[in-house]
Amino acid sequence: MPINDTQYQAWLADDDAIRCILVEADNNNGSEQTEYLSTKVYFDSSLGRVYKPIVNGSSIQVVERVSLSSNSFLSFGDIEINNQDGSRDGWLDYIWTNRAVKVLIGDVNWIRSDFRTIFNGIIEDIDSANRGVLNLKVRDKLQRLNMPLTENKLGGATKNKDELLPLCFGEVHNITPLLTNPSTLEYQVHDGAIEDIIEVRDNGVPVSFTKNLLDGKFTLNQSPFGRITASVQGYKPATWINTIGDLIKTLTTSYGDTNNRFALSDIDVTQVDAFNAANPSPLGTHKSTRDTVLNVCNKLARSIGAQLVMSREGLLKLIQVTLPATGTPIEITQNDIIEDTLQIAEKVIIKSAIKLGFAKNLTVQDNLETGIPAEHKELYKQEWLTVKREDAAVKSAYKIESEPKQIDTMLLRETDAIAEADRLLNIYKVPRFVFSFVTRAKFLNTNLGDTVTLTHPRFNLDQGKTGVVIGLSTSWQNSRVRMEVLI
Repeated sequence: MPINDTQYQAWLADDDAIRCILVEADNNNGSEQTEYLSTKVYFDSSLGRVYKPIVNGSSIQVVERVSLSSNSFLSFGDIEINNQDGSRDGWLDYIWTNRAVKVLIGDVNWIRSDFRTIFNGIIEDIDSANRGVLNLKVRDKLQRLNMPLTENKLGGATKNKDELLPLCFGEVHNITPLLTNPSTLEYQVHDGAIEDIIEVRDNGVPVSFTKNLLDGKFTLNQSPFGRITASVQGYKPATWINTIGDLIKTLTTSYGDTNNRFALSDIDVTQVDAFNAANPSPLGTHKSTRDTVLNVCNKLARSIGAQLVMSREGLLKLIQVTLPATGTPIEITQNDIIEDTLQIAEKVIIKSAIKLGFAKNLTVQDNLETGIPAEHKELYKQEWLTVKREDAAVKSAYKIESEPKQIDTMLLRETDAIAEADRLLNIYKVPRFVFSFVTRAKFLNTNLGDTVTLTHPRFNLDQGKTGVVIGLSTSWQNSRVRMEVLI
């Protein structure tokens, strides 16, 4: 019978279990192939496959973290391979770059299908730290998205021939479209089909135009007087999309280098769809210059305080650090923590106010001389509309005089910006601590974003406090994990 989750969890909690780590690393030596390696002698009886016991288990270190101010990351130490006798020197000439690597853990008595994945990523290259070892340098699959969003250029013979074809996702305001045909006054707002072109303006004045939604274009019905701008509802597959989960699924699977795009099988679709349903705020972004898929996705995610995370199984997820933490908490007590490892890793800076930018104006126009209303001229001067949420009592108590630094978002509506500002303010207006500690084997299966109740006689934790896991540093060989919890 297959090992079920309950049995696996019990096995993790057993300090006497004989743990074996498997590494399956793809490469090319004239043809694509896979090396099957391990930390202990292992034979998979179900497939008749022998794994070479040449991996240094102490090198199997996984560090996962969601950031309170930037992007998440998952890092994996080099996989160190024994090469004391030089018998694998030839591996240095193999092509390992951008090949898949999978690391699994299980018992030496299990068949391969019962092992659990602890890392699923890609190989950066192979190297040698000293004459006795080879080092596989690995990285998480998010780096596959660190490729240009598009390299499609207009072409032809006009002065814009070398310009990238623009891309619009969701709804965007006052972009400068690409003039694709000066003789017919044709402009392009997106490389492909779109939902709608809401309005076209000439120096801020609405003008007549003819839409070509199938090709993401429009044609002016009169010669332009000044700068042409447009407000657009962009990329439309079968149905127009404008929310975070749908946009990120589209960007990661349909844009960037075709060899590195994600498939839906690289995404935790159930989790992303649930996140999308819980966070339906409309967003929008426009790109007319070079950028990467990863950077665009990160900007969208940060608009609602979320981050792209790769799970250990190599699936893309969206995580939002939220306090009070939700979900059934994992109970961690003094007995679960290695003695004298509990410490305060960070005290988070108190904030009495949060300021967000929303509804970005993609073309700032300072000196419009046309006869549009004065309030419209003011709007076109501003790059962002903003909201600020403040707690006067906190500001007074902590004597905070400085204005909050603006956080730019891709949100469109003031109501959504206010809701996000309130959410952030509720996190940061009270004292928050990041507690770090080393736990025993039974917590090896803990994930980023899990809810934890921490009870300990130190640091005012004697009655138990609940927070969220924001960091994990796991040594699978030693069956220990250093956990960071924001409380």
